[in-house]
Amino acid sequence: MNIKKHLLLVIGLIWITPAQAQNIYPNRPIQMIMPLQAGSGVDLLMRPIVQKMGENLGQAITIENLPGGAGLIGASKVAQANSDGYVLGAFNDSILTMLPNLYKKIDYDPIQSFVPVSEVAAITFVMVANPAFPGNTAADLVRIAKENPGKIDYASDGNGSPQHIGMKIFRQYTGAPLVHIPYRGAAAAVTDVMAGQVPVIISALSVVLPHIRSGKLKVLGITSKTRSPLLPNAPTVSESVKGYEFSTWGAIVVSKGASPALVTKLNESLALALKDQKLRDQLIQQGFEFVPLGPDHLKKMIVQGLVKMKKVIKDGGIQAD
Repeated sequence: MNIKKHLLLVIGLIWITPAQAQNIYPNRPIQMIMPLQAGSGVDLLMRPIVQKMGENLGQAITIENLPGGAGLIGASKVAQANSDGYVLGAFNDSILTMLPNLYKKIDYDPIQSFVPVSEVAAITFVMVANPAFPGNTAADLVRIAKENPGKIDYASDGNGSPQHIGMKIFRQYTGAPLVHIPYRGAAAAVTDVMAGQVPVIISALSVVLPHIRSGKLKVLGITSKTRSPLLPNAPTVSESVKGYEFSTWGAIVVSKGASPALVTKLNESLALALKDQKLRDQLIQQGFEFVPLGPDHLKKMIVQGLVKMKKVIKDGGIQAD
């Protein structure tokens, strides 16, 4: 009798349907591909969050940084992955809204190739300069650049990165003849600004805040609408250059075909992670802002962002340098 019951149990397990198997997701570690370098704003945002998500799901989530092509390489890998939820994408809005408008051909569709899981947080950006730079505001940067056409450089994380697009918009908006110097990632770009190799960059506040506080960088302006509570004495860019505003965000996606149940489970683990007060305080102190969670909000952000960036890039004649 015991043998018969054992055989029935084995047969039952063999005939578990894919839908039933999904109910026990995850039953092995999850890989999260981040098409950005370690130390970037999205990297700093995601690492503590996915650690908590993994604890909530009962499986580790390991992050693989896969920079290259401003994020195109890593994004393509996520697009080509299975839809079983064991490969996730940790993207910024550049990958989902800027690059598709900047390059004529890419290996993924920002809407069709992915299933939105959730936006995670908005990322505060700041315009900073080497302390030796003679200007102290965004308006000073415009004036100095116009007095020295083609001689004032700005660094970015790479072609098509938010830093590149944000400064291209600034140049378009002000007419400042700034010259783009692309790097392969945030760390090298910020290091060279601190060393005086390049005078200016806009960057995620989380990346440069320690250097601002140590005096290795000075703030020309917060690029958001309002001042940051972390730097209450620092002006916004729009206080000296009326109307300019720039911010970005980080999100989680999975490849097309992922089930609603899988997306729901990932969202539940994310929401639970963000209820942790210690984690929330940590993120706030790095300049991240909480946003509505869920796939519907993220899908809306992608659709609206594609339309907005199409106009910005077309009107400004912005090209991948």
